[in-house]
Amino acid sequence: MAPHLNIVPSMFVLLLLFISASKVQSDAFDVVAKFGAKANGKTDLSKPFLDAWKEACASVTPSTVVIPKGTYLLSKVNLEGPCKAPIEINVQGTIQAPADPSAFKDPNWVRFYSVENFKMFGGGIFDGQGSIAYEKNTCENREFRSKLPVNIRFDFVTNALIQDITSKDSKLFHINVFACKNITLERLKIEAPDESPNTDGIHMGKSEGVNIIASDIKTGDDCISIGDGTKNMVIKEITCGPGHGISIGSLGKFQNEEPVEGIKISNCTITNTSNGARIKTWPGEHGGAVSEIHFEDITMNNVSSPILIDQQYCPWNKCKKNEESKVKLSNISFKNIRGTSALPEAIKFICSGSSPCQNVELADIDIKHNGAEPATSQCLNVKPITSGKLNPIPCSGPVPKTPSATA
Repeated sequence: MAPHLNIVPSMFVLLLLFISASKVQSDAFDVVAKFGAKANGKTDLSKPFLDAWKEACASVTPSTVVIPKGTYLLSKVNLEGPCKAPIEINVQGTIQAPADPSAFKDPNWVRFYSVENFKMFGGGIFDGQGSIAYEKNTCENREFRSKLPVNIRFDFVTNALIQDITSKDSKLFHINVFACKNITLERLKIEAPDESPNTDGIHMGKSEGVNIIASDIKTGDDCISIGDGTKNMVIKEITCGPGHGISIGSLGKFQNEEPVEGIKISNCTITNTSNGARIKTWPGEHGGAVSEIHFEDITMNNVSSPILIDQQYCPWNKCKKNEESKVKLSNISFKNIRGTSALPEAIKFICSGSSPCQNVELADIDIKHNGAEPATSQCLNVKPITSGKLNPIPCSGPVPKTPSATA
C-alpha cells in the first residue's frame, strides 16, 4: 500500500492568522443600517446585499458586510470579486429563498465568484424553502430539476473560511464548491428531509485543499459528494444521517473528467443512511482515475451499505449495464470502521472487470448486522489486502449476478 497522505492545511492556518489580524481594522457595512434592508420576510434583500458587497469589495482595507438578526427574503444574489482587500460576511439572520421554484430560471441563489481572502460566519441560516420543489423533482422531470438553485455556490474562491452557518431545505444541493483552492468549511449545520431528492449536503469538483470539519449533515442525498478534479482534501468529525453517506463520485459519466486523489475521511459518525463510506462509478461511459482515498476511524449506525465500492452504479437503471466501468481505482483503504449494518452485506467491493481495483486495504473492521443473519462481505474483481480483526471475513459472501442498485 502507498503511505497515507498527511495533508496539513497550511493555508488554513495562514488564513486564520490573517483574519485575526484584520478584525481590528475591519470596516462594517450593515445592510439594514446603511443600505435600507428590511427584516420583515417580505422585502427583497437582493439590492441592499449587493450594494453592501460592492462597496465593501471596493474598500482598500478589510471589510465586513453585516446581515443583522431577523428574517429576510432574498430573490437571488451574485457576489463577485476580485476585491481590493480581505472581505467578510457576518450573517446573523435567516435568509429565505422564494418558495416557488418557478422564481428561478437558473441553478443559482446565493453565489460567490472569484473571491480571495474571504470569510463567512455569524450563525445565520440560508433557508431554501424547498418543500414545493421536492414534490416536483422526479426522475422524469429533468428540465425542472435543471433550473433548481443550489443554496450557496462557491466558484473560483481562494483562501476562504466558512464557519457557523446553517443551510436548510435547499431545493437542490445545499453547498457547491467548484474550482476553489484552500477553502475550509467548519461547524456547518445542513438539514433537509430524508426524502428530499438531490439535496447533497456539500458537493465539490475541480478543487484543491478543501477541508470540511466538525459539521452536522442531515439530508436526502449524499452528505458529502466528491466530484472529479478534487485533490488533497480532508473531511473529519462529520456526523452524517439521514442521507446517502459520504461518497467519492459518481464518476465516469462525462468525458474528460479529471482524477480524484488525496482524500482523507476520518473520525466521522454515519447513522441511518443508505450508504456509509462509498466510491461510485458508472459502467461503460468514460474513463477516469481515483487514487489515495482513505477512510479511517468511522462509526456506522444502522447503515445499509457501510463500506461500498460500486463500479456498477446505475440509479434509475439508465446506464450501460452490460459494460464495465472505465474508471481506474487504486490505493484505497478502509481502517478502523465499526458499528452496525442494516443489511447483511456490510462490505461490497464491486470493481470493474476491465480495470480491477488495485491496492484496496481493509484493516480493523468490525461491523455487525442488526438482523438475525451474520454480516457478509462481497468482492468482485478485487483482492483486498487485509490486517487486524476483520468482521465480516473479507470476500466471504457470494456476489449476485446482478448486484443490487444503490442510490
